Amino acid sequence: MISVQNVKKIFQSKSGKITAVDNVNLEINDGEIFGVIGYSGAGKSTLIRMFNGLELPTSGSLNIVGKDIAKIRGAELRKARQEIGMIFQHFNLLWSRTVRENIAFPLEIAKVPRSKRKQRVDELIKLVGLEGREDSYPSQLSGGQKQRVGIARALANNPKVLLCDEATSALDPETTDAILDLLVDINKKLGLTIILITHEMHVIQKICHRVAVMEEGNIVEIGSVLDIFQNPQESITKRFVGQVIETEETKETIANLLGKFPQGKIVKLTFIGEAAEQPIITRLIKESNATINILQGNISQTHDGAYGTLFIHLDGTEQEITTAIQFLRNHQVGVEVVAND
Repeated sequence: MISVQNVKKIFQSKSGKITAVDNVNLEINDGEIFGVIGYSGAGKSTLIRMFNGLELPTSGSLNIVGKDIAKIRGAELRKARQEIGMIFQHFNLLWSRTVRENIAFPLEIAKVPRSKRKQRVDELIKLVGLEGREDSYPSQLSGGQKQRVGIARALANNPKVLLCDEATSALDPETTDAILDLLVDINKKLGLTIILITHEMHVIQKICHRVAVMEEGNIVEIGSVLDIFQNPQESITKRFVGQVIETEETKETIANLLGKFPQGKIVKLTFIGEAAEQPIITRLIKESNATINILQGNISQTHDGAYGTLFIHLDGTEQEITTAIQFLRNHQVGVEVVAND
């Protein structure tokens, strides 16, 4: 288990002290894909750089791979870093080296014999899907292929932990999904812990088990991804969840619909887990005396299950509408009235 206790990072600047990370506490389970999400300046990249000693905390402890990374130096730190792989937003490849040579580089530093290096590089090329590109240079690769090289290089020394600092931010959506699928596959095959930093809720939704939300150096909310989707507490968390379930197109559509349905109620429904896969609306239409009009909805898949949102218009008497809403709540559907008559 990774344990972060009371970690603080203060930078000195010309204008004074800047607290980038403020008294952060985290427990991350072995084999977990753990996400940290926050907007620019939240402190998330500073936090992840402290996991492998690229930044040293001003105070606090980071127990990872059996060591307090904040306390060790020199050869002991270099050895610990072999168990902590890292991939970056802009790949950080050696442009004068081929794919094979880039992947082999950390093995050279670790003084692994040539024959074993070749065997390990061959394994990693196959693992990340780069067969046939072994002798290409980074300038000859697509963004997704470059990141696959970065992932293979980070895995060269068989780390126990993989740090991902905005690893998909420079990629298009389709390539992002392919890289995220690869990370899930690596997590399953190798059982290593993945800590992922991002500002995109789609990334968290797709692969993470749990997520911590950062704002102004603090962790303001933490929980399973499904719980965060179901019941976000902080305003910033609601904004992140809204990236996935309330797109600008959805907001515009709902705004237009409010004018078209002056009577009755427009209601936002949320479905969690198995409820998202049940024909609850069909049953409601059959059993309710209210008029039900489906307006817009979608289902998002998280690592632990489905999360669905649906906007409907209910019309009828006050009692009929109240009965319909109660029916939905009785079937574990979240109900939020968007507009009243």
